[in-house]
Amino acid sequence: MALDRYPDLDPDEGEVVDAELAATDDVLVKAFALGPGAELSPHDHADATNVFHVVEGTVTVVRGDEEEPVDAPGVVVHERGVVHGARNETDETVVLTASLCPLPS
Repeated sequence: MALDRYPDLDPDEGEVVDAELAATDDVLVKAFALGPGAELSPHDHADATNVFHVVEGTVTVVRGDEEEPVDAPGVVVHERGVVHGARNETDETVVLTASLCPLPS
């Protein structure tokens, strides 16, 4: 059994590729690779906190009406019910993980 769950993600321009890294009764962790120009559409989680960990590159994080580039390594916490998303405004692939806890029932 491999302990490292970091996937090989290779999106095309404008594409978002994701992979589930961990899923339990308490938490969901997914990796998102955004090709140049790709966007993880803004959304919210009414009953869960969402945490982005920027792993590779620079991701433009959207939270409500605010936007800010976040370089790897970077961590952004989105409280319950806060609209959030991410965009890749660079020419390279960027990777972030998103942790959702607790899982909505």
